[in-house]
Amino acid sequence: MTTPLLERHHRLTIVVHGRPAPQGSKKYAGHRRNAASGRMSAVLVEQSKRVKPWRALVTAATQRAIGGNAAIAFPPLDGPLEADIVFTVLKPTSAPKRRRTWPTTRHSGDVDKLIRSTFDGIADGGGVVDDSRIIRVTATKTFPGEHPDALDQPGAIIRLYTLGDPS
Repeated sequence: MTTPLLERHHRLTIVVHGRPAPQGSKKYAGHRRNAASGRMSAVLVEQSKRVKPWRALVTAATQRAIGGNAAIAFPPLDGPLEADIVFTVLKPTSAPKRRRTWPTTRHSGDVDKLIRSTFDGIADGGGVVDDSRIIRVTATKTFPGEHPDALDQPGAIIRLYTLGDPS
């Protein structure tokens, strides 16, 4: 049994310049007492120091794409959404210069964790009501100039689509 393709409508394109950073791995940073409940709880902090700057870049690019903070002019996308993302990552200096190679090193980041940090930045920027609305994702990691949608420097091109009636 095959699933029919859902009708999709392009709604928003976001171009982000900067080094994509994965989100997800946390490290233990001790315990602290919750002021309200008095309970002790573990403190977990993001392991990558690059996540916060990347999310800020995605948030700013999203706000530019929707015309600033004017949520009235462009209300956040809602309902079932699809995202198509092409991450352009730094090509290692040791990689061949004259032929295409795949960004499969740890340096390029896990694509699922790149998606996580990017979706949070889009939601923070008001592009979507909540990133849980994104039900389908296509994500590609590539080096500059090695994909039709690759940027000439690290960053990402994000296209968001609304999806039609599934019946």
